Amino acid sequence: MTSVLSVPLYCNRHRETSLQGGDMNDTAIENFICVIYNVSFMNCTWHVSRTVPGDTQYFLYWKSSRKEDFIGCQNYVKDNWGRHTGCRFQNVTIENKKAYFLVNGSGQNIQSYKNIIALYKIEKLTPPLNVTVNCKGLSHSCEIKWQPPRTSHVKRDTCFKYQVVIEKKVDPEKGIKDTSKMETNITGNSYIFDSFSAERRYSIKIRATDNGCLVSKNWGEWSTPVEFGGEQLTSTSSYLLLLVSELAASVVFFLCAVQNIRIN
Repeated sequence: MTSVLSVPLYCNRHRETSLQGGDMNDTAIENFICVIYNVSFMNCTWHVSRTVPGDTQYFLYWKSSRKEDFIGCQNYVKDNWGRHTGCRFQNVTIENKKAYFLVNGSGQNIQSYKNIIALYKIEKLTPPLNVTVNCKGLSHSCEIKWQPPRTSHVKRDTCFKYQVVIEKKVDPEKGIKDTSKMETNITGNSYIFDSFSAERRYSIKIRATDNGCLVSKNWGEWSTPVEFGGEQLTSTSSYLLLLVSELAASVVFFLCAVQNIRIN
């Protein structure tokens, strides 16, 4: 059952740290960090103070608005001594909201930790979706397309910019030992790679970040690398020879058909 605290953020039975991390006796938790990932999951972690008794236990509470009641963590992460050092959350929605965090410690004279965090700033963006590559060997270019990462609060494609990394692959069978990497930052959901060589093998990966909206400014997860190239395309001269051969065969077939009609 979900536990609820009907207490203000800055009021409990222990002394408290400031939002800037200042403290009075170094008994509050340290290095409090939260990350939202896979759209709706959130992990919060912290370090236990080195000055507290070994049996001190910490408890995390949070809420997504000032008017709500605090909700206690239901899925703690523990260290080797059974002390709470983190919490896992599910079904978290951002919706441009700020979250209020409170961590209390058991025992006397244990300081509380409190913080206010804009949730969009701590999101780890998912990879861009559906990366596809369409190459044209004769023009030495490839059109690369993808879809924006999944989020719970961003509706516009223009809110993202992307880092595209294309790497030439080593191919021992063809005697290709050198490799190189190209990086570029772009907006939009497509990119023209105009240095394509059909005999080379390539891989591409893409990740996203903010482009002037309420999106995390940290780079998100890389997409799974997509490999392309390495196929031996038919040359122009070979294509013309094949075309002439097929045309000649068609003419012979036509003449034979006409001759058979005359005989009959």
